[in-house]
Amino acid sequence: MSRQFPRAVKRVVIKVGSSVIATYQMKPRSARLRSLVDQICVLQKKGIEVILVSSGAIVLGMGELNKRKRPEDLASLQALAALGQTVLMRKYNDFFKTNKRNCAQVLLTWDDFDNRLRYNNARNTFEAILNMGIVPVINENDTISTDEIKFGDNDKLSALVASLVGADLLVMLSDVDGLYHIKEGEKKFFNEIQEITHEITSAAGGTTKKHMSKGGMSAKLEAVSIAVQSKVPCIIANGETEDVLLRIFKGESIGTFFFETKKKLLARKHWISFGAKPKGVITVDDGAKKALLKGGVSLLLPGVVSWNGHFKPDDVVVVQDNHRDEIARGIINYSTTDLNKIEDKRGKLEVIHCDNLVLCER
Repeated sequence: MSRQFPRAVKRVVIKVGSSVIATYQMKPRSARLRSLVDQICVLQKKGIEVILVSSGAIVLGMGELNKRKRPEDLASLQALAALGQTVLMRKYNDFFKTNKRNCAQVLLTWDDFDNRLRYNNARNTFEAILNMGIVPVINENDTISTDEIKFGDNDKLSALVASLVGADLLVMLSDVDGLYHIKEGEKKFFNEIQEITHEITSAAGGTTKKHMSKGGMSAKLEAVSIAVQSKVPCIIANGETEDVLLRIFKGESIGTFFFETKKKLLARKHWISFGAKPKGVITVDDGAKKALLKGGVSLLLPGVVSWNGHFKPDDVVVVQDNHRDEIARGIINYSTTDLNKIEDKRGKLEVIHCDNLVLCER
């Protein structure tokens, strides 16, 4: 059965997981990487622009030092990432050169999405790289990332990049054939998914290869949610499938295909919901929650129960209910210090304007 995309794919983001890149001995899977690069170059010849999001720096760094256990402290992880990134890019550069093509290393942190000026600059840089016929190879900047600016996994990074560059498709290559659930002791794969429901999310699980990667299928579904709300359809497929990229673009039903949502989240609200890292949490009472969920209203100070974090005006914060369930995200009008100084909450002080508030669809 052939698969039809909603529109012609002229720009694709391809995310490659660590398990596709490295062996169990933490060494590069050179034949697999060569094949993927060869396929990418074929797509380029067909006029398709390719952005590659590649994991693998830390695990290849471990392989260079013959380490088998992933360290837990940040400094050691950053040192391994610095070492492994050189190994990874050397491989990519060699394979692209063999095809008489060029690749470019791009390292990002969440600050590049959180700050609107840097966000726009990143988009302009990607456009320039693609206009030159170069394939950007993107990874999180693990060497300088702290917990405050880390994405957590490259699945989310790939989805944010797909939204940033206006991709027509996001392909995530892992070590599984797609999303599945266990039914009567047997794996049942989802071929196509129109909407990510509770049944879909309950079928996902974490990674079992903690020494090699972070996340797992649940992380991929979170990434898919980010992409499809930006009108970017997604495919989760097995990176070890022979000619996987070429066959996907021929329309073969490989992996699990996720349709884009019917209603696109506006760029500003998409950034509030996914691109900006929240700087604090606002807890509201049941009355405010009920009003907010109806939509079209601002969050006023009388409905605020408490707050925590260190935020300033125009920062993005999470809005949660008394059960600590997230109900929205928005751009706040006050700093932590401002709120602490306000003694009379009876006024109509607008904490978050309705135009800067996005109800949670996670």
